Amino acid sequence: MDVHTVLKNVGELSSRFAAERNERQQRRALAAGDFAALRDAGFLLTGVPVEEGGVWQDLRRSARPVCEILRVLAHGDPSVALVCAMHPTVLALWLTSPEAPPPFQKAWAAQRSEIFQTARDGAWWGTITSEPGSGGDMAKTKATARPAGGDGAYLISGQKQFGSGSGMTSYMATTALPEGETTPDLFFLDMRGVLWDGTAGVTLAAPWDGHGMAATQSHAMAFAGFPGRRSAHPGSLLKRMEATGGFIPCAFASVIVGVVEAVVETARQNVARRRDTLRAYERVEWSRAEMEGWLVQQAYEGMLRAVEEGKEGRRRAAQAKTVIAELAESATARICRVIGGGTF
Repeated sequence: MDVHTVLKNVGELSSRFAAERNERQQRRALAAGDFAALRDAGFLLTGVPVEEGGVWQDLRRSARPVCEILRVLAHGDPSVALVCAMHPTVLALWLTSPEAPPPFQKAWAAQRSEIFQTARDGAWWGTITSEPGSGGDMAKTKATARPAGGDGAYLISGQKQFGSGSGMTSYMATTALPEGETTPDLFFLDMRGVLWDGTAGVTLAAPWDGHGMAATQSHAMAFAGFPGRRSAHPGSLLKRMEATGGFIPCAFASVIVGVVEAVVETARQNVARRRDTLRAYERVEWSRAEMEGWLVQQAYEGMLRAVEEGKEGRRRAAQAKTVIAELAESATARICRVIGGGTF
């Protein structure tokens, strides 16, 4: 299955999801059937390199098609799309760093193959790195990691939040400070079949509150000696984040772009039915909303080009992500003023 086939399959699923929009917007939880359908559509292969049976070639050639898959999926269900975005963005830490320096080459290669095999076998990957008070900065983690034997085994303890896709993801990446070290590192957790009642070292601290993309199940968890595996190239987290070249913010922004496109198109249909009765203020607001929707698409194109060309990709992607967020908020607010507050 190539990336074009995956895009086609996901587009068909997104159309089905869009036809169920009224019901889906009432959801406060994810449906396992959606993720089974996306697995069958080939979505999980976005986190697997071509040489190992996936669709990822390299950053320059794969950032755009993977983001397009997420953008199209967001037309149908933004909550599902955001959770799906975690899969290739987490695996990008292994995808975009195909080699490690001595003495880590063999261990790194073996870990990459092992991880990619899990995705081929149907495993969803996610992340639970944020912590209370960290502001999303992974370097500010207070979580600890205590060695627990060989093969990179550690026991993770600490408070984590925004575990998007909790209950759907098989594995979750996180960060923690290894015992006796001064720099946080990357770990991944096997969440398959794990109870959240504390008996296995994981406690559901706070379920997702249902705001924003309401059904992402972005729960907060408390870990107490929960088993994790460390990156086979220890101490390289920041370098591997740099190697992703802006792909991660592009992937998240592509979901918002898809939302804005769906909102503008839906509003356009409404405006077309009552164009002759629009007041002057409503006409101006609609025109400005359309322009802002167009600017969102231009910012999205710009960030993808920067990543593809390798010219300040991370910086430009971060800038574009901020611009897209601000324009999205403005455009949707204008549309609410034209069509009615309940539209929100």
